[in-house]
Amino acid sequence: MMLVIALGLGIWALGWVMEVPVVRRLAVLGAVWAAVVLVHLVLPEGHAVRLAIGGDVRVWLVLGGGGVLVAGYVFGLRLLRDRARPLAVREPVQDGAFRDAELDRYARHILLREIGGPGQQRLKAAKVLVVGAGGLGSPALLYLAAAGVGTIGVIDADVVEGSNLQRQIIHADARIGLPKVQSAEIAMRALNPFITVRPYQRRLEEQTAAALIAEYDLILDGTDNFDTRYLVNRVCADLGKPLISAAITQWEGQIALYDPARGGPCYQCVFPERPLPGMVPTCAEAGVAAPLPGIIGAMMAMEAVKHLTGAGEALRGRLMIFDALYAEARVIGVKKRPDCPVCAGKA
Repeated sequence: MMLVIALGLGIWALGWVMEVPVVRRLAVLGAVWAAVVLVHLVLPEGHAVRLAIGGDVRVWLVLGGGGVLVAGYVFGLRLLRDRARPLAVREPVQDGAFRDAELDRYARHILLREIGGPGQQRLKAAKVLVVGAGGLGSPALLYLAAAGVGTIGVIDADVVEGSNLQRQIIHADARIGLPKVQSAEIAMRALNPFITVRPYQRRLEEQTAAALIAEYDLILDGTDNFDTRYLVNRVCADLGKPLISAAITQWEGQIALYDPARGGPCYQCVFPERPLPGMVPTCAEAGVAAPLPGIIGAMMAMEAVKHLTGAGEALRGRLMIFDALYAEARVIGVKKRPDCPVCAGKA
């Protein structure tokens, strides 16, 4: 018996030195084991050869069963590790090309005539900045990630609070107290490991807004204060960046694409003066129906996908107003104002 064990150890060591794959080494050992068992079954009891290799087939059957259990455990552990490792790490690919897993993931997009492979490639190459990771930013970020937008930036200075979870679906109870941009990054990476997420845990300020926005192809603004909205609009107009801006309150939401560089109005063309204090209460002051930011935020992501791929007709020069309480939606035309202090002469 010791002779057979020594032979097995020698085969394993020789295979290791010669860098033979583990699977092949195990196959050779399995063949040796099968030959030993066959000898025990064919030769009569008490035969010299049987005695030399152990004499009792039951010993080899127990050893074989134990070996199968150990091998199964090792390979099962390796399989779990491979599945836990991100696909992006496991599948090296040339820049700009799709991995097989990405083709499978985006198959429903690629089947759409208006998007197809070229449109999905444009999404992969795109850089989109979302200002605010709250009610509107949550669904917009998730759907941008799911759609395969290659680089997604998110800027927000707040942390996750329990009162956010009624509508801000990108966050979770276990992440209360975590910065919203980190919470959003966790959710987006869990949804799609093939994208790049850039979190900015700070407020968008006058001194840094231009440098940040200049890095992106498209801006989505879902903030709840007019100072930030006017700042984002002004910088986007100066840099010629398209802006998808939306707002919600109670049961109603609105959304438009502001793009003066391509003939559309800017945000300040449509809303030239900020409302007086108290005239437009925030969600914290007036309340908001939980699914409403999901509806409008998803529309923001839809408009982003359309703009980036060239599909359909975007909301450039059109303002969509949605009334969830009565399930009514209407679209009104909006135009540039010749005397707009932000975008006059920019076309």
